[in-house]
Amino acid sequence: MFLEETEEIINLVGLTKNHVLLEFGTGTGEFAIEVAKHCSKVYAVDISPTMLEFARQKAENRGLSNIEYFNAGFLTYQHNGEPLDVVVSQLALHHLPDFWKLVALKRINSMLKKGGIFYLRDTVYSFDVNNYEDFFNSWLSGIKQIAGEEIAKDTEIAIRDEFSTFDWIMEELIKRAGFEIETANFHQGFLVVYTCVKR
Repeated sequence: MFLEETEEIINLVGLTKNHVLLEFGTGTGEFAIEVAKHCSKVYAVDISPTMLEFARQKAENRGLSNIEYFNAGFLTYQHNGEPLDVVVSQLALHHLPDFWKLVALKRINSMLKKGGIFYLRDTVYSFDVNNYEDFFNSWLSGIKQIAGEEIAKDTEIAIRDEFSTFDWIMEELIKRAGFEIETANFHQGFLVVYTCVKR
């Protein structure tokens, strides 16, 4: 499943051997490692030094040398390399309130070449706000049945404490940051994939 999703992203952003890609929220490094096989350079950024060290060791063990690791986040990473062809963020931007999302998006835009691609997969709500209680209750009930009580409780905490926003707010933030939204694929009312182009 992971390799299929990565292949889908590679095709969606049109990644080639000449491209330079940055990933925010690299985590265990699996995505960075896989895309490093398909492009010239990857910048892997994460706020966790432990995760970065784990990812670095994994890449070394697999013989990859075209990934650079940076302990930073959306608001602290300073890009000093060549302008980027692609920036990828998966399930990380929702940790920022909307004001700081816009700042992060503007920073991402400034790192990209003109025509560069920003791929965003994140928690973004696209359901009818008038029925939010029904939506969240149904969502949590489904998680409980599929993944168990503990994951459902973690999801409930995330809904309450994190900064996921609505599609119409996120799309305005993306546009105000200087992007055009090329595609928007919504899943189950709480997950979206955007591909955006720097104007």
